[in-house]
Amino acid sequence: MKLLQGKTALITGASRGIGRGIAMKFSEQGANVAFTFLSSVEKAKALENELAAFGIKAKGYQSDAADFKAADELVNNVVADFGTVDILVNNAGITRDTLLMRMSEQQWDEVMNANLKSVFNLTKAVQRPMLKARYGSIINMSSVVGVKGNAGQANYAASKAGIIGFSKSVALELGSRNIRCNVIAPGFIETEMTGALDEKVVQGWRDAIPLKRGGTAEDVANATLFLASDMSAYVTGQTINVCGGMLT
Repeated sequence: MKLLQGKTALITGASRGIGRGIAMKFSEQGANVAFTFLSSVEKAKALENELAAFGIKAKGYQSDAADFKAADELVNNVVADFGTVDILVNNAGITRDTLLMRMSEQQWDEVMNANLKSVFNLTKAVQRPMLKARYGSIINMSSVVGVKGNAGQANYAASKAGIIGFSKSVALELGSRNIRCNVIAPGFIETEMTGALDEKVVQGWRDAIPLKRGGTAEDVANATLFLASDMSAYVTGQTINVCGGMLT
């Protein structure tokens, strides 16, 4: 029996990196997968086909999670197409890194909207089908930066710390309806984006991590699978740091 057999998951920002890894892992474990993307229609179509090869239903939706009305429409469309939403993974996010003295209002607002407001938008919208079913698992992607802060990332750190406080509150509000809400805080995860960085710099980061390596999208996907499945039926309001011991 697959861990997510017959469940429907909605994953935001799944066209690459961590989101893509989660979509692949969930499909492998039997979940039907609805996912969002912002721009690349071709990439989304290719991902649909890859996910469907696991014998599940998969569909991509071009939608901006930071847009309140769009998020509401998205959930309505997913429920119409799939019947319900059992699992929500709020993964979409951006960075606009710079020191606070140079940070513009636009750079602050863009990050807060894409990273934090999007989590509010989707969580609020997905409450309806989950409350109706009296079942649900909401998983919000934060970051170790949201736990410990980081110079040059005041906007990103604030948005990711906000996700943790928001998720704890949601866990308290919805627990009596059998809806769980948890957070994953990834550390240094090696994706396409980190592949463009100087190898010496990247190796320096790896050396500073107790496990002596960067994480993979699959490392994060495995933790997400645990929180999405009934293996974590008694876990809510928690933050799991997937960071190789970086925060130890």
